[in-house]
Amino acid sequence: MEKEFVSLFELQSRLKSGIEGLFPSRIWLRAEISALKARPGGHCYLELSQSDETGLVAKAQAVIWSSKYRFIAPYFESVTGTALSEGMAVLVCVQVTYSQLYGFSLSISDIDPEFSLGEKERVRQQTIERLRSEGLLDLQKTLDSPPLPRRFAVISAEDAAGYRDFMRHLHENPYGFTFDTVLFPALMQGAGSPESIVSALDAVASSADDFDLTLILRGGGSRLDLACYDDYELCSHVAQFPIPVFTAIGHDQDYHVCDMVAFSFLKTPTALADEIIGWYADEDAGLLDFASRLRLAFAGKIGLMENRVNLLEARIKGADPRNILSRGYVLALDGKGVAMKAAAGQKAGDHVSLMFADGLLKCIVEDVLGPGWPD
Repeated sequence: MEKEFVSLFELQSRLKSGIEGLFPSRIWLRAEISALKARPGGHCYLELSQSDETGLVAKAQAVIWSSKYRFIAPYFESVTGTALSEGMAVLVCVQVTYSQLYGFSLSISDIDPEFSLGEKERVRQQTIERLRSEGLLDLQKTLDSPPLPRRFAVISAEDAAGYRDFMRHLHENPYGFTFDTVLFPALMQGAGSPESIVSALDAVASSADDFDLTLILRGGGSRLDLACYDDYELCSHVAQFPIPVFTAIGHDQDYHVCDMVAFSFLKTPTALADEIIGWYADEDAGLLDFASRLRLAFAGKIGLMENRVNLLEARIKGADPRNILSRGYVLALDGKGVAMKAAAGQKAGDHVSLMFADGLLKCIVEDVLGPGWPD
C-alpha cells in the first residue's frame, strides 16, 4: 500500500502561502536586536529576539536590504545619537516572508528611533522606582567622606579620552598637589558594561582600606550609549558600595540613575578633577589666611611690647643723672657717696663731692650756713 506524501517544495510552498497569508501587509514588531551584521554589499542581517524572566522565548532572522538600510541607519543614528547595535530594544516595520530555500524571515522596511529612546526611559523609570522602594536611592549619602581625600580607585576604560583628560587635569594641577590613583579597567558602554563595572567595583571593594573614594568616569556619548548607567544591577551595586562613589559620566545635559544613587556626581571627568583640586586649593587658601592673621596678631602684640619698652627706656633715660647734669645741674654727694638733699646734717670738715656732667670735685666743708645766708 503506497503512502501519501508531499514533496519538500510543496510543503514549503504551503507554509509560505499560509504564513504570508496571515500577514499580507507590513506590521510593526517589537523586539530586541540580539545579533547584527552589516555586509559589504550594503545589506544588514539581524537576529531579533524576545526574552522574559525565564530566558529566551522567541527569535527570528531579519534583513534590511541595502536600498532601505542606507536611509534607515543614518536616520536612526541622527535621532538617537547612536548606531543600531546589539542589545537595543527596537520597533521595526516588517514584512513577513517565507522562502522555500531559506525559510522564515522578516524584511525590515523602517525602524522607529523614538521607540528605542522611549523604551530606555521606561526602563530608567522602573529602575528608579525599584531603588526607591528598596530604600537604596540615598544610601550612599549616609557614608562619611574624608575632608581631603587623596587615594582614588578609578573605574574607566584605559584608552578613553575622558579618563586621560581626568588624569592629566588632576596630576598636572598648577598647585603641585599630589594624589594616588589606581585604575580598575572596565567596559564603559554597551550591553556588557554594567556587568564589567560591577566586577571592577568588586575588585575595589576587596582592597577598600586602600582608597578614600571610588570614581566612575566616562566621557560623552549618545543617550543610548549611556543608557547602561540606568541599569538596575549596576545602580544597586553603587548604592550599596562601602566607599563613597563619585560619578562623572557624559556631558552637561546627562543625568543617570547611577548619578542619583552615588555619593556625589559631576557632569564630566574634567569637572570632577577640578572639584578635587578645588578642595585642596580652598584648604590651602584657608591655611594661608590663618597664617596671615596669625602673623598680624603677633605683629600687633610685638608692636605693643616694643612701644612699652621704648616708653620705659625713655623714662629710664629721663631719670639718668647724667642727662640732668648735662643741662647744668650739680649733684652733691656726702662722704659715703649718698646724694645730699639738704645742707643740714653736714659740718665743717666733712668730705663731700660735687658731680658735674664733665667730672667730679672732691671738697671739704669749711662752714655750714643756715637758711638765711648770705644775710
